[in-house]
Amino acid sequence: MTERTDGTAEGTRTGGVRGTRTPGTEGERAAASWHTPGDPGASAADDPSHCPDPAALDRAWRDLVATARRTVADGLVVGTSGNVSVRVGDLVLVTPSGVPYDRLGPEDLTAVDLAGRSRHGSLKPTSELPLHLAVYRATEARAVVHTHAVHATAVSALVPELPPIHYMAAELGGTVRVAPYALFGTEELAAHALTALRDRTGCLLRNHGALTYGDTLDQAYDRTAQLEWMCRVWLTAHSVPGRTPTLLSPDEMEAARVRFRGYGQREP
Repeated sequence: MTERTDGTAEGTRTGGVRGTRTPGTEGERAAASWHTPGDPGASAADDPSHCPDPAALDRAWRDLVATARRTVADGLVVGTSGNVSVRVGDLVLVTPSGVPYDRLGPEDLTAVDLAGRSRHGSLKPTSELPLHLAVYRATEARAVVHTHAVHATAVSALVPELPPIHYMAAELGGTVRVAPYALFGTEELAAHALTALRDRTGCLLRNHGALTYGDTLDQAYDRTAQLEWMCRVWLTAHSVPGRTPTLLSPDEMEAARVRFRGYGQREP
């Protein structure tokens, strides 16, 4: 299968990609125990020189796969149309291109350095690798989630920014911008996204989808879920005939942003 521009498949999985080393460390053995039924368990850490702590790498990969599967279960992506990454030291673990997430096991660990050079695994990284790497180079992100969620994509095709329909936008830094359209997988798209992300932790990509980042995979995922929810709220309110949604003022958004500094378990 060739790459498709609609994002529903980025490639196909071929034979002979699984590792053959016998798991040796405790982390490797633990990782091998969670492979998909019927798949042989194998080591993910095929180049220990680039990972001083294979167990930490295995845990991060397990969490990444769980997050990627959650994007499908929650309806934020169809097939393999989205992608997820997490940074571990100077390595970036990322979902591989065109592989259904329910088929990923520890032996499929895919990692690159910040220059995009392959460091672990033989699977091809997602076609959106330039987008993920650009975010890691320009921000303090530790995890990135990119989806093709329905409502976020619809809003991206309608307006230059998501109208401030709800104060949760303040958690992303303010009104969510829409990055101009560029072909998927290109440096141009990555550059547009960085501009839209200025002082923000999330943005929309025109006629494409949504991108969020955070300190953890859970935080990045929560932000993309909240962004999709806000897009749905605005589309719902905007669709009522004869009515115009009430929007938050800049002062109201700023007050919410300040309040979020002490939200949850964080120190004010």
